[in-house]
Amino acid sequence: MKRPAVSLRWKIALTVMAVSCAVAAVLGVLVHNAVARQTVGQVRKETRANLDSALELFEYGTSREGLNSLLDPPELPAELRRLARSGQRGTMVGTYRGRPVMWAAAPADGQVMAAWLPYGNTRRSLEILDTAILGSAVLAAAVVALAGLFLAHRISRRLGITAAVARRITAGDLDARVGHDADQGPGGGAAGRDEVAAVAAALDSVAGSLQSRLQAEQRFTADVAHELRTPLTGILASAELLPEGRPKEMINDRLRALRRLTEDLLEISRLDSGTEHADLAAYDLGALVEGSVRATGLDTVVRIGADTVVETDRRRLDRIVSNLVINAHRHGRAPVVVTVDAPPGGPPTIEVRDHGPGYSVDLLHHGPQRFRTDAPGRGKGHGLGLTIAVGQSAVLGIDLRFTNAPDGGARAILRLPHGAPVAP
Repeated sequence: MKRPAVSLRWKIALTVMAVSCAVAAVLGVLVHNAVARQTVGQVRKETRANLDSALELFEYGTSREGLNSLLDPPELPAELRRLARSGQRGTMVGTYRGRPVMWAAAPADGQVMAAWLPYGNTRRSLEILDTAILGSAVLAAAVVALAGLFLAHRISRRLGITAAVARRITAGDLDARVGHDADQGPGGGAAGRDEVAAVAAALDSVAGSLQSRLQAEQRFTADVAHELRTPLTGILASAELLPEGRPKEMINDRLRALRRLTEDLLEISRLDSGTEHADLAAYDLGALVEGSVRATGLDTVVRIGADTVVETDRRRLDRIVSNLVINAHRHGRAPVVVTVDAPPGGPPTIEVRDHGPGYSVDLLHHGPQRFRTDAPGRGKGHGLGLTIAVGQSAVLGIDLRFTNAPDGGARAILRLPHGAPVAP
């Protein structure tokens, strides 16, 4: 069974409390032993003094009245009695007439002379001391635990801010920064010089460097596409003047491919800039998908399980569906099937499936990568079709997922935003 996760805040607080309890316990034992040794030692000393006086009076045959001494008392502890009969002296806590006393015993002319002093007050004093030590330890542990929890909360909060910013950066928000809020807690600037602040500063530095590189890449892509667009238009016009024949067809074919690449690069640069906005309107989803598939000119099966009206951007959705269909024909095998469904209470879905080898493991884990295809030798496509589909889906708020069918073949599933019904 999986153990429940414990947050860093509680780990620190529990650790601090455990350490404080251990220290309080050790100090409590040391204090108890020191005080008990001193207190009990004083009682033993007084009891021995009474025993010495009783022995001296017994030797001279003088009365021992007032010394709390007895000869062979029946309540004397057996161990202390054996010690005295062996010719030695000793002391031991016991009882006399139902009350706790401190006994001292010694041999006296073949008998056992015993003296005693009341021990109840001493025992109560030690119990009061133990109660005070225990109460102080509990109070100290509670105070230290609260202080540890407060400190752990500050550390956990700052780490949480850093983690949240890292997730935003992962999601594509390259403007996110930890900034000054996590560097300093409520106490001021001291928190800004610790390891958490160093992690936050490192994350901000990485985000800034990544943003600069991506912006440079986006500018380069946009500049190259723009610079290629004008000469390509002139070359295409000039190619029309060539005499008819196989050379002209080959040149026009390559020029059209280069023009599509340039248009794709321009579209990707616009999507990367984050300035694209959808022009929404109401459409019949089935008719919209059928039109997009027919426009590709490829032999594709369209199945409409349940139609519905959606509010979307027709041009962008057409771009997504056509790119997925073209990619399925280019890298998969027939039949390519596009299925439209609108389950009751669920989001409308579009599934594009082929019966080829399926998507690669790298694409399933990391998503489409521009200028990377699974085709050997890069002979089929430039790897921008799926990248554009992902970018346009993000603009429309569509959940696009790439999977492989259990019986083989690649599947691209579009889940459109599920909102209130709209009129076409």
